[in-house]
Amino acid sequence: MTETPMRPPESPDWIGVSEAELPVEQAFRWTNLPHCGGIVIFCGTVRDHSDGRPEVTELEYEAYVDQVVPKLTDVARTARTRWPEIGRLVLLHRIGRLRVGEVSVVVGASTPHRGEAFAAAQFCIDTLKHTVPIWKRETWAGGSDWSVCAPDHVR
Repeated sequence: MTETPMRPPESPDWIGVSEAELPVEQAFRWTNLPHCGGIVIFCGTVRDHSDGRPEVTELEYEAYVDQVVPKLTDVARTARTRWPEIGRLVLLHRIGRLRVGEVSVVVGASTPHRGEAFAAAQFCIDTLKHTVPIWKRETWAGGSDWSVCAPDHVR
């Protein structure tokens, strides 16, 4: 697998997929710009349960990076069209095996004001979850099963 480096780019959009731990603190520092007073960083973590599945112990994410990165780029492009005042955007997703409490996704947005930062970050995570083809295997006390994280990715 070819991994997108988990270091900030020269461009205003930090997009990546990695097997390594996601750089949450670095993402926050990178989005902090002098003209942006609102920064929202959303982190999705592995929780210990799911619908009808108590005692989840781990998730395993798989992705075809050559398809995921362009989809993440589309999400960023659409967000910038809706909120042209966005300073920087972060869209990072982890793949591989993750234990309860580990960060699986980081979405960040910086804008001059908080309202736009919240709206842009929410749009990005919601759109990512519904359009980016990432598969996950959930392991819980009663077994394990694969599912597509993005149920609407095929249209």
